[in-house]
Amino acid sequence: MPKIYFNKDKCLGCFSCSYACAVEHSKTKDPIMVHSEEETPIPRRAVRPVGEASLSVSCNHCETPLCVEACISGAMRKLEDCSVICDTAKCTGCWMCIMVCPFSAIKASKKYAVKCDLCPDRKGSYACIESCKTKALYSVSTTAKTP
Repeated sequence: MPKIYFNKDKCLGCFSCSYACAVEHSKTKDPIMVHSEEETPIPRRAVRPVGEASLSVSCNHCETPLCVEACISGAMRKLEDCSVICDTAKCTGCWMCIMVCPFSAIKASKKYAVKCDLCPDRKGSYACIESCKTKALYSVSTTAKTP
């Protein structure tokens, strides 16, 4: 499974990755119309200032995910391709996953947990990576060496 990596030296803190993620997970998938949607889409990627730098944070699809272990409903689970997903139909909104995630990568919507789902509708391309003009975000196969 490909993973999304982050190079802090290239990040400008422009939030384009976070905005592209919100648009990708919106009903309209339109960067202008997204602002008029009844429910504002929640980005699965967050940009946080850290000193004079910025940090782009999202689910790391951990090898041993604490969110899966803590999930009482079985909504959080690790798939065969090693990605970690949240089945929103099963999520009870207990937020245990949010409490145990060491990366603060899971957010609460009104009803269920929200986290990076690796853009399943895009079939291998990721909205956050495509929007990053400085290439601070990139993807490589987990079998290849990281640049």
